[in-house]
Amino acid sequence: MDAEVEIDVEEIITGTESAHIPQQRGESLPETAVRYAEERHWDVFPGTWLVTSGGVQLCSCGEPACAAPGAHPAREDWAAQATGSATVARRLWSVRPEASILLPTGRAFDAIDVPETAGFLALARMRRMDLTLGPVTCTPDRRMHFFVLPGAAAKVPDLVRALGWPPASLDLTVRGEGSYVAAPPTRVGSRGAVQWACRPTPANRWLPDAEELISPLAYACGRDR
Repeated sequence: MDAEVEIDVEEIITGTESAHIPQQRGESLPETAVRYAEERHWDVFPGTWLVTSGGVQLCSCGEPACAAPGAHPAREDWAAQATGSATVARRLWSVRPEASILLPTGRAFDAIDVPETAGFLALARMRRMDLTLGPVTCTPDRRMHFFVLPGAAAKVPDLVRALGWPPASLDLTVRGEGSYVAAPPTRVGSRGAVQWACRPTPANRWLPDAEELISPLAYACGRDR
């Protein structure tokens, strides 16, 4: 069994240079959304936004107990609204510049969703194994999303079983067609902002297949149970 690995979270978040995607601090939501569409060819759509009432940040949806304030779809037809056009993205965010940036999964990528502790352990193992990584996000609710080629949602359960794990026993899911992830620098209420653990760069434009990453991810989730 491998020894415990201590990971410098800040080093992982900032250690990979980004060629075009802006820095996380002081980013403009509209311009970042445009860059995702223009430079990564990702579909994007604007979600809800945060409003301040009595010094408290609330979701624009009006639900006081919103589970993801300022970081979920604002309309039911969000899938049809999502666009890969930088021109259309610029127009969408010109209407509501403070809207969150949401990325539909199952199109340009799927996202493997794991707990943060397992995610950073898996990242350390992947680096030791010299695996090719795609972009990875950290969310304020302590989850990590590993971007992989589309189609992962259908194959991951069988891949996990082949490794000897009942899929339901691991806190590992895949966001595929019909779902979405929030992209940096979207803020989730007062909890903080979504951040890149591995930034989008020219080097990771071509995403890994889920099969390449599932072993270290499943191992880490098994350790994290």
